[in-house]
This record gives sequence, structure tokens and C-alpha cells, in this order.
Amino acid sequence: MAKGLLTAASSKPANDEPAAEETARKEIQLACFRVGEQMYALDILRIREVIRPQRLTPIPKAPAFIEGVLNLRGAVIPVVDLRKRFDQPIKKGNSKVRILICVLAGKIIGLMVDEVVEVKNYSRQEIQPSPRFIKGAGTDYFLGVCQRQDELVMIMHLERILSSDEKIDLDVIRDNIQELPNVSEDM
Repeated sequence: MAKGLLTAASSKPANDEPAAEETARKEIQLACFRVGEQMYALDILRIREVIRPQRLTPIPKAPAFIEGVLNLRGAVIPVVDLRKRFDQPIKKGNSKVRILICVLAGKIIGLMVDEVVEVKNYSRQEIQPSPRFIKGAGTDYFLGVCQRQDELVMIMHLERILSSDEKIDLDVIRDNIQELPNVSEDM
């Protein structure tokens, strides 16, 4: 079962808390979103906020799926376009596109998605391990799978999606920003 995702949910209460609170710990809140036609989810505790797309500054020498950086209340944040990361077509004029501001290894990163659909509670029993019989690049990007209405939702493993062969070093990206002309004036 999606161990890393449910670690906090499976811990026992420190004292004799009511059964309802213990049951709540066995659930996880997932933010469900679309990338292309597929539904994905992230643990809501990994997401700081959801924002509308803003003007991005491109980064030289960054992997192709790094869309650029944005300035959010004085913090320079790299933005990963999950549509590019997952080789999905990018629809122009999509007004539902959002950026999930997430925490990854103590650093902030943005994830561009086609649409944020909902935040939903899932119990342990509703989350199944991701398929292990599929081999190849990208198959370890997911912690598990759950059902939402009539479709499957792939639960993302944020560290693996952003730490593949094209490993993202957020510090290097921030250093590259300093090489851009007039970036500090624009941001």
C-alpha cells in the first residue's frame, strides 16, 4: 500500500482520543487534478496553495519540462509543466490551468496542471498500490491508485517525478536566474 503517503495516517494516537479522530487519521486528503485527459492526485499536505498562471521567466539550460520561474510574494519559484513532463498535448486557451505551489525537499516548486478538480478524503482501503508489472521510464512516478467516480486517479510520488535522469537542482535553477538580464527588475 502507498506507505510513504499514509505514514502519518497510520500512527496510533498518543492518548485515548475518540474513535472518530482515530478514523480520520486513517484517511488522506488528496488534491485531484487533470493533466491531459488523465486524473492525478497529490497529498494535500504537500501543496501550499493553488494559483492562476502568471508570467514566467524562461531559464537557460533547464530541462524542457521546466516552464520557467515566477515571483510569488518575493520568492522565485521554478515551475514544472506536468503536461510536458508526461508528454501530454498542451491545449491553448485553457482557462482552467492552475499552478500547484508545492513543497519538495524543503524547497518550493510550482506544478502546472490543466485543471484542479477537487480535494477528497480517501481511506486506506480505497488506495491500491501502483501497478508494478509495467516496466520502463516513468513507472515509478506513482505511489498508488484510487477510484474517483468512474475513473482511476494516479497518486503522484513528487520526489520521483522531479528527480529522474533530468534531475532538477532547484539551487542551480535559482543561480541560473541571476544570469538573466533584468530579472530582478521584472520580478
